[in-house]
Amino acid sequence: MREDRAMPADPFDPFTPALDLAAAVRRREIGPVELAETYLRRADRLDPVLNAFCHRDDEAVLAAARAAEHRVLTAGRDERLPPFLGVPLPVKDLADVAGWPTTYGSRATSREPAKATDPVVARLVAAGFVPMGKTTTSEFGALPFTESPALGITRNPWDTARTPGGSSSGAGAAVAAGMAPIAHAEDGGGSIRIPASCTGLVGLKPTRGRVAQATVLVEGLAAAGVVTRTVEDTAAVLDVLARHDPGSWWSPPAPALRYAAALEQEPPAGLRIGRLTDSPVAGVPVDPACRTAVERTLRALEHAGHHVVDTPLPLPPAEELVGAFTAIWNTGAAAVPLTDPDLVEPHNRALREAAHAADSWAYARAVQSAQRLSRALVEGFLAGFDLLVTPTMACLPPRIGAWRTGTAADPAAAVRNSYPMGVFTSVFNVTGQPALSLPLHRDGATGLPVGVQLVAAPWREDLLLQVARTLEEALPQAGHRPQVGR
Repeated sequence: MREDRAMPADPFDPFTPALDLAAAVRRREIGPVELAETYLRRADRLDPVLNAFCHRDDEAVLAAARAAEHRVLTAGRDERLPPFLGVPLPVKDLADVAGWPTTYGSRATSREPAKATDPVVARLVAAGFVPMGKTTTSEFGALPFTESPALGITRNPWDTARTPGGSSSGAGAAVAAGMAPIAHAEDGGGSIRIPASCTGLVGLKPTRGRVAQATVLVEGLAAAGVVTRTVEDTAAVLDVLARHDPGSWWSPPAPALRYAAALEQEPPAGLRIGRLTDSPVAGVPVDPACRTAVERTLRALEHAGHHVVDTPLPLPPAEELVGAFTAIWNTGAAAVPLTDPDLVEPHNRALREAAHAADSWAYARAVQSAQRLSRALVEGFLAGFDLLVTPTMACLPPRIGAWRTGTAADPAAAVRNSYPMGVFTSVFNVTGQPALSLPLHRDGATGLPVGVQLVAAPWREDLLLQVARTLEEALPQAGHRPQVGR
């Protein structure tokens, strides 16, 4: 971190959406170097409080910004520039950036620089984004918070006594506090949508396979994306990421219609809207604020001409779904290279031990079970709804340390303590459906943001984004800013 950087007033609103910043760069109203300097200054000032960044290489960031600025200034009149040229974007510390370390949030991994850049990050760089450092994550991305010996505690800019969610913890905190206009994120059980809910952002988990990654992770439970301030930014970045990758096991053809273009069309009317406000897992209470957020959303959709239907989502027995998910989830860190396994955190050691104790036959049965349960749920969804509305989380952002209850006696209690955060999101990692968290409500008592999850049929990100845009306009939250970052 540079200690000699001056602290002038921000030359532009740091909460400006990424598309607007990119347009200002193309018009030469603001330069990529000024963008980078501004967000780095804000990180200098705010990150000691929030701990969103785990790796900073400011000189590399500024060098990339200078290269982007040169390209803008020397571009011919008819030259088509990348859509996000010069816009800073931090990368979650589960994805490689060549020349920077990838810690996976763990003391048990190497700090040697990565030799190659992750394909998803490479697509973002090709679109003009300037990598702006690495953001914090829980160890191996296994839990929906970051409070670790390796990276410390990442805090919520709305209330620093609370978590910003996870595992894309630093991504959510950085964007919510105006330390970045957008951030790379990944989601294996809710890790894009949960921090989006906790910090008042937009977070889309695409359809399984829509965004091809270097390898298929945890049997396709995981997906890559971003956290943003607006539905429009989310759609435009999905256009960047949803490219056919012939080297991937799962990669469909690129969509015929750009997602940004879908937002320009008249949204469909008369959709069948389902609701799910009771926890899919018995015994997990749902906070009244989360239920209220869903009811406000449903009223707005009815006002827009849609029909709320009472058809229940045909959820499978919770013990079967949780059992299949857990068997797969326990193997999530299998591909992480460890330099000292003894330094793995206790809850992840417990997951690793459970995975090693299961033979390949049992694992294959769990994968088959997940696929059967997913098929039944998706077929029921298609028969009953066009869209489903749920709370993103069953709770408000928990207080720092809340996950530790009972972990001294049983380290795996950390996972069970996380159920209220992931109980609504993880279902749709199993089904692979596109699901988006939208900041549509604030808790009256605390002022904390409350996300609402919208779920569509597989491959219908276009419909999901269109309806999300309608709700974003009907229930605007963009004027609210967190305590840390104003």
